[in-house]
Amino acid sequence: MQRTTGWSAPLLGVAASALTDRIVPQEDIWGRSGGDLCLELLAARSLPEVLDRISHAIALRTHQTFDPASARLARRAVRLLEGDEVRVESVAKQLGVTARHLRRAFTESVGIGPKDFARAVRLQRAVGMAANSKDWGRIAASSGYYDQAHLIADFRELVGLTPGAFLKRADDRGVRFGSGEAEADLHD
Repeated sequence: MQRTTGWSAPLLGVAASALTDRIVPQEDIWGRSGGDLCLELLAARSLPEVLDRISHAIALRTHQTFDPASARLARRAVRLLEGDEVRVESVAKQLGVTARHLRRAFTESVGIGPKDFARAVRLQRAVGMAANSKDWGRIAASSGYYDQAHLIADFRELVGLTPGAFLKRADDRGVRFGSGEAEADLHD
């Protein structure tokens, strides 16, 4: 499956940072074609028809737009951060740029900074590992945390629960990790 992180400029025509924490009407981004798309979506009679119209609009859009170097850099950084790399400075060095340059490109293309992105990736790794083990010290080390206390602090700050409370809630709701539904179901 192709990830969409870092594709906002080519697909939407604006930097992700311009849309972060905002609700923006499609016509404000794409102009008249955005307004036309909204009308087409409202007229659609089925989900397949909606998806077809969105796919068509995106396909047309990608042929008309420019993919900036900063977006390509951010996508390469995303792949490294989703891989084994957890330090932004190391990613910047591997990509041959300064950490400051990477931060600017990443924020513009992804909408958040690379440290926040890396933090979310680490937490996702930890949640995935919790399906097979409840050894939080080992999970913390394996998912890139300095120690178990940092993992617990991230859980509290990003999820609003301790790891144990998170797992209990998941168990109470019958959520199975690795199915793709865990993160969505637990945010209700």
